[in-house]
Amino acid sequence: MPERDKLTNIVMMGMGEPLDNLDEVLKALHVLTGDYGYAWSPKRITVSSVGLRRGLKRFIEECDCHLAISLHAPIPLLRADLMPVERSFSIVEMVDLLRNYDFSKQRRLSFEYIVFKGVNDSLVYAKELVKLLRGLDCRMNLIRYHAIPGVNLEGTDMDTMVAFRDYLTSHGLFATIRASRGEDIFAACGMLSTAKQEEQNREENPAEIEDKE
Repeated sequence: MPERDKLTNIVMMGMGEPLDNLDEVLKALHVLTGDYGYAWSPKRITVSSVGLRRGLKRFIEECDCHLAISLHAPIPLLRADLMPVERSFSIVEMVDLLRNYDFSKQRRLSFEYIVFKGVNDSLVYAKELVKLLRGLDCRMNLIRYHAIPGVNLEGTDMDTMVAFRDYLTSHGLFATIRASRGEDIFAACGMLSTAKQEEQNREENPAEIEDKE
């Protein structure tokens, strides 16, 4: 990449589940951080995962890069509705596993939380987050949801997100609201691939699309 010398950090996110392909992910991270490769500090790289039992422990023990976990709900039943992976590896079990490791030094543990209007944006869920993660050295990244065609979910308003963030921070869970980029050109997280799929469906099934409309 011509821009490689200007890069400040790398986040593996939105490219499929890294722990489903952990051998290759670790190889790539070794190249990026090894003396024979780019010799980047692992502290400049974050790997984002939904959290898979079979790979999470190995990743933590074999790699020093930052870890981000997609959470989106602190209550197992709600999380299972949003993320089917919850049924095979509960967030409660995951947090118990993470408590066995020290994230208080340079390595960072963070949780990603997309805020959906009327779904997971009330202070009830903020309180549950504080309860779930109490004592774990981590941070919470709150993400505004971008509307996607055909998906019956809405993003919450900024005032609600700020109140949610402030509650977490005031109760000892450091939280930030991630800046959104690319929504104006339909290229924010998850939007571009969905738009491309909608376009492809229209090209392949024009009659069916017209019937639905």
